[in-house]
Amino acid sequence: MKATRTPVLFALTIGAGLLLSSCTTTPPAAPPTPASTPVPSPSPSSAGTSATAGNATPTGTPQAVATGLEAPWSVVFRNGTPLVSERDSGRILELSPDGTTRAIGDIPGVAAVGEGGLLGLAVDSQGRLYVYSTGTDGNRLQRFDVTGEPGSLALGQAEMLLDGIGSASYHDGGRIAFGPDGMLYVAIGDAGRRDSSQDLESLNGKILRMTPDGGVPADNPFPDSLVYSYGHRNPQGLAWAEDGTMFATEFGQNTWDELNIITAGANYGWPTVEGIATTGDFTDPVQQWEPTEASPSGMTHIDGTLFIANLRGQVLRAVPVADPSTSTTYYDGEFGRIRDVTEAPDGKLWLVTNNTDGRGRPGPGDDRILSVELTRQ
Repeated sequence: MKATRTPVLFALTIGAGLLLSSCTTTPPAAPPTPASTPVPSPSPSSAGTSATAGNATPTGTPQAVATGLEAPWSVVFRNGTPLVSERDSGRILELSPDGTTRAIGDIPGVAAVGEGGLLGLAVDSQGRLYVYSTGTDGNRLQRFDVTGEPGSLALGQAEMLLDGIGSASYHDGGRIAFGPDGMLYVAIGDAGRRDSSQDLESLNGKILRMTPDGGVPADNPFPDSLVYSYGHRNPQGLAWAEDGTMFATEFGQNTWDELNIITAGANYGWPTVEGIATTGDFTDPVQQWEPTEASPSGMTHIDGTLFIANLRGQVLRAVPVADPSTSTTYYDGEFGRIRDVTEAPDGKLWLVTNNTDGRGRPGPGDDRILSVELTRQ
């Protein structure tokens, strides 16, 4: 475990987060290991606790709860059953208690090129599944009914909520999540169109806020617009603290990745600035990291701690909400690239590796979902 403090400024700045990950030649994946096989113990440097890490601390040895996945991107729980998106295959997988998986359906028309494909998932209070993916005509947001019982779930017909969002082989964003206000938030990258992030007529380079049916909430910051915040490069993590404070992770280009506090109508600066700028014109991140240490993707909040999955940095990062200028890292390089992180119904922390996404070095059983106990203060 390593605790750090990085430059912070709560008021003003930027938009983005990173150049997106080291490119390496990917050898063939090794055969999956049984789902019950323990993962090697964290090294002493990554297994400790820290008062700066917040109120929840990873403890003990992570266990593999699923193996042999193909570029998994997001995991959500529907009535306690885990559902996993695979970026390149376009499949939604149901994960059984014994670690086996079965496809409940394929998302129609997924165009998996580069970073595009089947990306973020969310579930509403009615058990409907929301899916963000890249199609042949751009990124889109769809909703599906899910039928059947655990072990025999199936996807219903697709209902299009939003389509025609600019897409590319990189910077597609893709994280979706329901906020404490019951609204659906959608993180969208600039798709390589840098100027679109500052264009309020474009949905690229934005965080959107919409009703569960895809409508514009009356209290959105811009009239008749889904845009909630702008000036983003490639946001990929969304989470809320107990008091409703919204956080987002973001990939920068060459200089700084970011953790931002998101407020309605704020401009986070991309492409004019990257990282803390203190110009007075943009909202600055509360923490920033060099791209080699981060590439922050999925994020979740548990008991005063923000847990952030990091791709290029190959760490789990814990940020205390009480002081988001600090962070503690765990499992440095032990599991490779980490794409997503979430709290399971049993209170454990789940990590989703991403070593088969074309930029990692797959190890035995990759890609995996790992589960670790949390100590709560």
